[in-house]
Amino acid sequence: MTVFTVEALNELSAEAFVELFGDTAEHSPWVAAEAAAARPFADREAAVRAFQHAVLKAGEERQLDLLRAHPDLAGRAAIAGELTADSSKEQAGAGLDRLTPEEFARFNVMNDAYRTRFGIPFIFAVKGATKMQILESFAARVGGTREEEMLTAIAQVLRIIRFRLEARLAETSR
Repeated sequence: MTVFTVEALNELSAEAFVELFGDTAEHSPWVAAEAAAARPFADREAAVRAFQHAVLKAGEERQLDLLRAHPDLAGRAAIAGELTADSSKEQAGAGLDRLTPEEFARFNVMNDAYRTRFGIPFIFAVKGATKMQILESFAARVGGTREEEMLTAIAQVLRIIRFRLEARLAETSR
């Protein structure tokens, strides 16, 4: 993966910016397009904030579309090999590609229960988490209110965006 400096990021055309960073928010290149309009960025943190701000200022329907664009954790898209490269790497890092049949069944039950209750997939920034921590979060969150879960899901998306950008952008420019 190419790591960009903030200077290089600032010099990209809007089209190139979206081409290179449009996948930062799952299947939602509009987030990168909005962030591109906030350039120039002073540093990596400013770039992260621009992407996050694009999500936060979006209307409820656009936010819902973004949430619904996320795959289920250890779900059918993972089994079919249909995850984005970032999602695949993140889920594998949490061990979700190595579940026992019982664990896989438990994830499917939790995914279905969550999606039925809230109308969105369960979103969890899995970087650094274990499959047990993810399952515990599933169990804790499935009983919450829709309002709580919408806020939590957006917060998790913002964390995912941060992790993905931190992997692609140099911390300091030289």
